[in-house]
Amino acid sequence: MRLKNANILVIDDDTDVLTAMRLLLKSSVKQVVTEKNPNQILSLLGRHSFDVVILDMNFNGLINTGNEGIYWLKKIKELNAKVDVILITAYGDMDLAIRSLKDGASDFLVKPWKNERLLQAIQDILDKKRPDISKKWNPNIDGTTMVGESTIMEDVFLKIKKVAPTDANILILGENGTGKDLIARAIHDHSLRKNKPFVKVDVGALTESLFESELFGYKKGAFTGAREDRQGRFEVAEGGTLFLDEIGNISLQQQARLLTVLQNRQVTPLGANQPIPIDIRLICATNVGISSLADERTFRKDLIYRINTVEIMVPALKDRGGDVVLLAKHFVEVYAEKYMKSGLILNDDFISKLKTYHFPGNVRELQYALERAVIMTDGATLSATDLVFSPIERKETTVEPKNLNLEAVEKNTILKVIEKNGGNISKSAKELGITRTALYRRLNKYDL
Repeated sequence: MRLKNANILVIDDDTDVLTAMRLLLKSSVKQVVTEKNPNQILSLLGRHSFDVVILDMNFNGLINTGNEGIYWLKKIKELNAKVDVILITAYGDMDLAIRSLKDGASDFLVKPWKNERLLQAIQDILDKKRPDISKKWNPNIDGTTMVGESTIMEDVFLKIKKVAPTDANILILGENGTGKDLIARAIHDHSLRKNKPFVKVDVGALTESLFESELFGYKKGAFTGAREDRQGRFEVAEGGTLFLDEIGNISLQQQARLLTVLQNRQVTPLGANQPIPIDIRLICATNVGISSLADERTFRKDLIYRINTVEIMVPALKDRGGDVVLLAKHFVEVYAEKYMKSGLILNDDFISKLKTYHFPGNVRELQYALERAVIMTDGATLSATDLVFSPIERKETTVEPKNLNLEAVEKNTILKVIEKNGGNISKSAKELGITRTALYRRLNKYDL
């Protein structure tokens, strides 16, 4: 669940605390309700649905034992065990913290709190409420799991769920590094063919001479060097899924051969006289736009229709909003385990730098940058200086606005300045000629 969609209830008898909480949270969450009287808690929970309750542990008492907070925590849990509670107190007693967590609190914070720590605590709780998409789809390939909760990715997941049980041919479109192979694998893993082979071929890398022998197979003696019969990829994938990657890069001659096989549902190996029936589910992928594919000077329209019963567009990472942080946490966890550096924490500057970079290399670039960060760090916390982006993609990092709308120009300017300053908000605000607070307001406004 996103922070901006959350409903928060704050209970504290200190008016100043309630005011500070309201000012902090109102721009970050959907709704924040504050209340001085703890006797109103159960009534409020009965009338409204709250994702998180922030509860003070002491109310109008000279002896600060925390018992009042524990009492109301238990009452909240009796009413609704699913409500998450963050207990907050001015007294950092470790025994009290342990006791509150045992009694069902989700977190324990000490006044005066740090704003970033409080927001992170709420977000961590909301993350636990989020359905585990990686478990839901479970495509784990080469240590990479498909992860995402953005609206645009939810649409992709929904489409996968609908098309996977069918035998429809699928065309996956998207930039390099967006995870088209993961989408293909997810479709196979949730199809009726999941117990049969999943065969991937990078057809864009096949030369004219290798195309037929690799896809259709050959008989012994069909050409010099053919010392034995060999099955082509169509035969190897029998009963399962054949994934043809970079389909947009094959020649017109190769397209004609492929079209014939798909139309007839049979292949004839080189050197053979009898065709072999095939039963495969076809998935294709390309980084070439559909409008470019429709140009018959480079790609046959009849083949497009043959391979494109259903089209899935995989979004660029820069269009996936908060998924970049979700993916970053996933990759850091994976590589921290791989390189025996468990418990790594991402600090605010690190996350800010992630959010303001455009990732022209998409998820692949993010993955490699985080692996490098985990390898190179000597501490327990990853900071902005640990995050180094590849110069391979650097020339493409600037994204120009598609129009001259004032808000689009302002958003683009902010992104470029923050990127230039390596995610440093203070430097960026100074260069833009505004205060840090004003810059944060604009970041919230544009959901950056």
